[in-house]
Amino acid sequence: MGLLEAIILAVLAASTPLLVAAAGELVVERAGVLNLGVEGMMIVGAACGFAGAHLTGSTLVGALCGILAGATLSALFAVLTLGLAVNQVATGLALTILGVGVSGLIGAGLVGERIAPAPLLYVAFLTDLPFVGRILFGQDPFVYLSIALVAAIRWFLNRTRSGLVLRAVGDNHASAHALGHPVLEIRTLAVLFGGACAGLGGAYLPLAYTPFFIPGMTAGRGWIALALVVFASWRPERLVVGAYLFGAVTILQLHAQGAGFGIPSQLMSSLPYLATILVLVAISRVRGIARSAAPASLGLPFVPDR
Repeated sequence: MGLLEAIILAVLAASTPLLVAAAGELVVERAGVLNLGVEGMMIVGAACGFAGAHLTGSTLVGALCGILAGATLSALFAVLTLGLAVNQVATGLALTILGVGVSGLIGAGLVGERIAPAPLLYVAFLTDLPFVGRILFGQDPFVYLSIALVAAIRWFLNRTRSGLVLRAVGDNHASAHALGHPVLEIRTLAVLFGGACAGLGGAYLPLAYTPFFIPGMTAGRGWIALALVVFASWRPERLVVGAYLFGAVTILQLHAQGAGFGIPSQLMSSLPYLATILVLVAISRVRGIARSAAPASLGLPFVPDR
């Protein structure tokens, strides 16, 4: 039970940055924008979050710095793609490259420094319950925030007029504009929100997951977050399942290496990314079969149903 509890706790921690970043990107894509710069925003959020916490000694300040850093990069993306109509794919890739460079510059003097990790929640009696106590009532605030964020996004998209307008902008921006909705403003706000979430997801890594900063510590998590949005079919509730699935793959490969299965460590380390590719291929295959089997009269769209 102790080993199983430790594995579940590790999976929750590993999944949280993926869930937060993917939740923000889901809102961006529901608004009809594709931002491939999630990795760059996450790594800048990690650097700025660690720098803020290191200078002030406050985890909250560090989280706010990460949010601000991600939102700033996403604002640059919005100006280029929405204001100047630059290609979104090229701009997103450039944003990732820029983020990696900026994070290295910000964190150059912070490598090797350590901070106190985010405190864990403790509820008298409940946290001390066997097995479920630490899992349900002993996590850091970011874990609970990630679940609340997904729930809030689901409620916003499905239960509010503003969420309906955002979805309409993403589905058919011309019709939304004809109805008088400010398409560019809505998309800009969505992009800023996605950047803030990516920055917070990156800041989680040095603030709670590992209390230090190293260059490139996001290690491709931004790309996995992008894949998670497709895996979830642009539905917030499915993000939780997908994030915990990929988090479990990440943790289990570490335990497999520790158990000495004789499998090369490089192959084990590639499992999360291999799982990402296999899931995307499987989703594409299933949707292709569904389209080919559907009668032509149904008029299925080429883009996935959001």
